[in-house]
Amino acid sequence: MKKDITYSSPYEFKGAIPLQQAIPLGLQHVLAMFVGNLTPLMIICGICGITASEPALYVTLLQNAMLAAGVITLIQLWSIGPIGGQVPVIMGTSSGFLGVMKGVAASMGGGVAAYSAIVGAAMIGGACEAVLGFFIKPLRKFFPPVVTGTVVLAIGLSLIGVGVNSFAGGSGAEDFGALPNLLLGLLVLVVIVALKHFTKGITSTSCILCGIIAGYIAASVMGLALPHTLESGANAAWYVNWSKVGEAAWFSVPRVLPVKPSFDLHAVLSILIMFLVTAVETIGDISGCIEGGMGREATAKELSGGVVCDGVGSVISALFSSLPTTSFSQNVGLVTMTKVVNRMALTCGAVFLVLAGLSPKLASVISIMPQSVLGGAAVMMFASIAVSGIKLLTKFGITNRVVTIVSISMGLGYGLGATANALSGLPEAVQLIFGGSGIVPAAILAIILNLAIPKEQADLENEAAAK
Repeated sequence: MKKDITYSSPYEFKGAIPLQQAIPLGLQHVLAMFVGNLTPLMIICGICGITASEPALYVTLLQNAMLAAGVITLIQLWSIGPIGGQVPVIMGTSSGFLGVMKGVAASMGGGVAAYSAIVGAAMIGGACEAVLGFFIKPLRKFFPPVVTGTVVLAIGLSLIGVGVNSFAGGSGAEDFGALPNLLLGLLVLVVIVALKHFTKGITSTSCILCGIIAGYIAASVMGLALPHTLESGANAAWYVNWSKVGEAAWFSVPRVLPVKPSFDLHAVLSILIMFLVTAVETIGDISGCIEGGMGREATAKELSGGVVCDGVGSVISALFSSLPTTSFSQNVGLVTMTKVVNRMALTCGAVFLVLAGLSPKLASVISIMPQSVLGGAAVMMFASIAVSGIKLLTKFGITNRVVTIVSISMGLGYGLGATANALSGLPEAVQLIFGGSGIVPAAILAIILNLAIPKEQADLENEAAAK
């Protein structure tokens, strides 16, 4: 006799939901991070000269990046012993390492040799971050809501510019800011808002996916009705080049260590420091995801397992000669906006990433997505991360102490770090670590100020309420 299956809600982490619901909800996570997952690798390969000199290797590395992201996401969702926090977080290639990796590639003259040193440094750095993850519980006292809220807020603010750049066509696009790009991004945003707030059921919960599909359709129709070749001969940023899908192979077996690792002291030290910084960002991502999607603070076990998975995942990525893999802030925004945290749904997304790593044709369908289509969804998702940070900061009330910590951390720390050339008078190593996004200096200042500024009675009462 056939047993009836009891389904849970997509807003609950554990439990099964119907596949017809889980697949689209998981797929929209992949669409939110696919381009961002490949972008750091594309940039570093370009700097090292691999894109032009080793085209076959380049394709292999892109394929491996998708496979590694899928496998590591599965570990994060389900955990293997202490590895994985069992949290609704999607893992992907980190852009946080771009600054130091650019420096390593430049100092070593580029080429496969420089990329090899980056892979070797990622192995060592990942192992060190994994060890650090086991000490998160005693370190948890350094990350109360005022600190994690500040970090989450800084992450959200740092990503808003990324979303707007995509909305306008993508940085470097010849037609950046052109009306077709803006209208396409606006269409996607309008569809998402309309479905999320004016419909119910699957169309509401998978509004991001539906918006992106609408963007694909609109861009394809635009390609038939409007001229899409620019004066330089390149295609417009909004154009969907379906011919790339036809040219791609259906199946390809990934290669382990297509680039053999080497170990250079300068590369190891530079990238190791960034792994320590990444651990702080991961704590912020997990905190934002749990707060935004589940309405509570992350536990020490979730944070520890998540950071350990970050480190072990980066080692696994290095075995495929890919770049470090960490929690993806873009998907934190998606969880925060949709509240969909179901593990089965996110597992479907992770499986799709694995399939994309095995099938170049499947991966190419997503790789041709116009940046403005992604941007239409990203501007709302990224801003929602900042809102999660604000919710963390205000959850137990705002005291004078909290105002001081957040004001200095965001005003001085985030402001200096996010402002181009503001730190140009400092040593290059300091610029690489603290410049760029502003997340790192904001986090460090928040930790220091939280330890230095004495707590008032109102702060002690808020801490008691948080326990």
